[in-house]
Amino acid sequence: MKCKYFFLYLFLIVGLAEAQAQQLPHILTPSEKLAAPAYFGSRTASPNAITTPPASPVRTIAEWEELQGFTITWTSYQSMLKEIVRYAKEETRVYIICSNATTVINYLASYNIDTVNVTCLQVPYNSVWSRDYGLWSAYTNMVDTLITVDWIYNRPRPLDDAIPAALATQLSTPFYETSVNPWNLIHTGGNFMTDGFGTGFSSKLILDENPTKTEAQIDTIMNRFMGIERYIKMDKLPYDVIHHIDMHMKLLDEETILMGEYPAGVADGPQIEANLLYVINNFNSVYGTPYKVVRIPMPADNGQYPNTNGDYFTYTNSSFINKTIIVPTYGIPEDTTALNIYKDALPGYTVVGINSLPSIGALGALHCITKEIGTSDPLLISHQPLPDTYDDVNPYIVPAYMKHRSGIATATLYYRTDTTQPYIQVSMIQSSNPDYQIGAIPPQPVGTTIYYYVEGVAVSGKQQVRPMPAPDGYWKFKVLGAVGMEDENVVILPKTPFPNPANAITCLPVTGQVGEKIRISIQNISGQHIMTVFDGEMRANESHYFIDASQLSSGAYLITYETNYGIHHQKLMVSH
Repeated sequence: MKCKYFFLYLFLIVGLAEAQAQQLPHILTPSEKLAAPAYFGSRTASPNAITTPPASPVRTIAEWEELQGFTITWTSYQSMLKEIVRYAKEETRVYIICSNATTVINYLASYNIDTVNVTCLQVPYNSVWSRDYGLWSAYTNMVDTLITVDWIYNRPRPLDDAIPAALATQLSTPFYETSVNPWNLIHTGGNFMTDGFGTGFSSKLILDENPTKTEAQIDTIMNRFMGIERYIKMDKLPYDVIHHIDMHMKLLDEETILMGEYPAGVADGPQIEANLLYVINNFNSVYGTPYKVVRIPMPADNGQYPNTNGDYFTYTNSSFINKTIIVPTYGIPEDTTALNIYKDALPGYTVVGINSLPSIGALGALHCITKEIGTSDPLLISHQPLPDTYDDVNPYIVPAYMKHRSGIATATLYYRTDTTQPYIQVSMIQSSNPDYQIGAIPPQPVGTTIYYYVEGVAVSGKQQVRPMPAPDGYWKFKVLGAVGMEDENVVILPKTPFPNPANAITCLPVTGQVGEKIRISIQNISGQHIMTVFDGEMRANESHYFIDASQLSSGAYLITYETNYGIHHQKLMVSH
């Protein structure tokens, strides 16, 4: 028995030496594959860890909620890490796990990045992948006490696995850990997302990594430690060898899924489409309505996709940092399209592209090397944006869920119909459910676009708005004309394609109603049919369709949108 543990000790020491000597990839190294069973089998509780579930119900935060901190580990890919620090420190405190604070500070200074709002923690580590081993912020009773939750990291990297405990000590938060039977759970942060209201998403990797647990047991652990009441698990993708969902999807809010899209039949495209259909056909959002879906291209790596040995280029591996979102870019034309999709989906947010070529070959980008820390004083606000309407007679009712541990003192609705004019302020009143505040926007004439946001002030004085970047950010809806009237075609409305002129992946955004039939095709200037882009039912109120303009000759083209309400045409210029 002593020899067995001595061998394990030597194996881990060798693993640590290997970790310090090279950049550890996202995947398991050959030596780690051998060490993993012994490591997981011998994993014990961290110092000061609570290994039984919290006594009170728990709610794990969504990424778009208010943050008090943002963490990275200062090792590999420093050209990326410095840019993360540059933008993140403007939004929240950045905690840098490092071996030498002076070295980090001097490096940042050499790129004109000061350390205001930066804290360096000299804590041992194995790798850069802080998303996967990082802490999870959660609250008891929805918004009460901030706690830190941690799983057993799905890599035999003991220094990485200990970082959440060190951060919990730094933050002075209760530290809960799923490390001791029957509550032991192996998991990884890149393979988990939540809407902040009890729904979680993962690939079925979570089942493979816990072979001694039934799915029901896994669900129970996630419920008791993280408040996950509905745990959606999707089939793994054949070419994403780490099987982390953040490599092809992202939650943008409580009801919107950003989903990567490959050309038809390419790489992981078929499985992504199957998983998306599984989700939207079987689950509704927390609001009881179908999920909205925004598509974003999965670009090629110099013409190659993962099924032909290309790197796993992705734009979904982004990170929210309060009013900013950082998005991976690769120095290719599709970058512009991706950034515009984010700007269109998240009005008012600062959208920052950061070159992620250094890390993507190791199967990770920005989301993989960052981790958020929730505020210690949350004022939770949730609102389902109002859809476009044909009603120009009745007020538009705006309900908003608002909750703070001290109670809500006041709630205010702000709206305007002209972005050059100030917002009009309307007091909201508490509904029969004390967690909901209700406001009303007066009826507006047909053709009006209404921009609005909500604000809550707690009894303690804590203030919060949603969307997070309001008043620069907002929700909006339109007052449409009745079907059969002169503006009937607004039922499905193509927006401006971009980029235009085009020479690579080009986005064709369309607004309309889920389930409406639409056919999109391309003709040349002589009217000759070139291609059918899409022929089917819209899967979201705002959908994005894509063409690869590199396959078209330079010149002018006509985009045709055919619906039950009429035909629209747009001009597209292709220039190589």
